[in-house]
Amino acid sequence: MVQVRPEIAYDCDVLVIGGGIVGLSTAFAITRAAPGTRVTVLEKEPGPARHQTGRNSGVIHSGIYYRPGSLKARYAVRGAAEMVKFCAEYGIAHAVTGKLIVATEREELPRLHALVQRGRENGIPVRELGTTQIDEYEPEVRGLAAIHVGTTGVCDFVGVARQLAEASGAEIRYGARVEWIDRRPELGVAVRTRAADVVRARVLVNCAGLYCDEVARLTGDDPEMRIVPFRGEYYELARPDLVRGLVYPVPDPAFPFLGVHLTRGIDGGVHIGPNAVPALAREGYGWGVVRPREVAGTLAWPGAWRMARRHWRYGAGEMRRSVSKGAFTKAVRRLLPAVGPDDLVPTDAGVRAQAVLRDGSLVDDFLIKEGPRAVHVLNAPSPAATASLPIGREVARRALVMLGAV
Repeated sequence: MVQVRPEIAYDCDVLVIGGGIVGLSTAFAITRAAPGTRVTVLEKEPGPARHQTGRNSGVIHSGIYYRPGSLKARYAVRGAAEMVKFCAEYGIAHAVTGKLIVATEREELPRLHALVQRGRENGIPVRELGTTQIDEYEPEVRGLAAIHVGTTGVCDFVGVARQLAEASGAEIRYGARVEWIDRRPELGVAVRTRAADVVRARVLVNCAGLYCDEVARLTGDDPEMRIVPFRGEYYELARPDLVRGLVYPVPDPAFPFLGVHLTRGIDGGVHIGPNAVPALAREGYGWGVVRPREVAGTLAWPGAWRMARRHWRYGAGEMRRSVSKGAFTKAVRRLLPAVGPDDLVPTDAGVRAQAVLRDGSLVDDFLIKEGPRAVHVLNAPSPAATASLPIGREVARRALVMLGAV
C-alpha cells in the first residue's frame, strides 16, 4: 500500500518576519534573484522601519571601523556605494558628505593611526589631518589630529525601506505580531499572528531585530545568544551652523559603540549622540519604559552579568551622561568647545539590538545562522542599514538554496 500525503496549501514560498530595512532588503533580493517566488513579510508595527532603521543617525558608514575581512567591513564598504546608487536611482534624499574622526587626547593618537591602516586595508580612501587642517572642514571643532573619510554620507533610511517594500513586490502585512511558530522540517513552517491569522510557508527568514532571539526560539532553534537592548540617547543642536558635516571621536576598539558624535542630517539639523545605556525594555526608548518580563529575561542570561562585570567602568560613564546633561555636554565639548547646555535640545532615542554570548562577549560582527527551513539574522545593529543591500542578498541566497532543497 502506498500512502499519499495531501498537498499543503502554502500561502507563500518565503515568509520574512520583520519589516525593518534588513527584512525588506531580503524580500527585495529574493524577488530580484528568483522572479515568481512568493514572499510575505510580517511586521508587527503599522508601518515599516519603526525601530532600529528609523531611529538611527541616518549615516551611510564607510566601513573604516571594522575588522578587515569581517562581514561588517565587506558589507559596509560595498553597501555604502550601493546605498548611494539606490538612493539616486529612486530619488531618495541623500548626500555624500565625508566625515572627520578627531583625536582630542594624546592617548587616542595610536588608535587614530590604527584606523588609517584599517581604512587602507578595507580599501577606503583616508586623508590624515593635522590640527590646523581640521579647520578646513570644521572651523569650530578642536583636536590634535584627525582623519577625513570621504565616502561617508547620510540618507533617509526610512525612505529606503519604503522603496524596498514597494519594489520587492512582496505581500507586506503590517500589524502582524508573531505569537506562535510550528516548524516541521519535512513540511515547512506555519506562523500564527496575534490576530489569529496563520501563514504557511516553505522557508522562514527571521529579521526580527530586537526580538530575533525570541523568534529563533519560537522556531525551535537555539540562537546561543541573547539580545541585550542598549538605548542610544540623542540631542539636537540648537545652533546647527556650528557643524558643517559629520564629526566623530576616536572609538574604543573594545566596544561596538562609536561614541558621541555630531551628525548633520539630510534635513539640515545636527544630531548629537548617541550614548549607550542598558534599556529596561526591548523598546525602552526612555527610562520610564520598563517591561519586567524582558528585564527578567536579560538578567537570566549569564552573558549579561559577565558583560556587566567586564565593562562596568565604561557603563558607569554612559549612565552618568544619560542622567546628567552637564556630563553629556562635557563629552560633546571635547570635540566642539563652543557648545553649551542650552545648545542641546532632547530628541528621539533609539535602541540597539546587541547580541551577547553566554560568556559575556558582545558579538562584533553580523551574525546569520540557519536551522531546518529557517534563516536567522541574529546580530544586525549599525552599520546594518548601510550594509542592508548586501546583507539582504546573502540572506536571500541562503533562503533560496534552502527553498530549492525542499
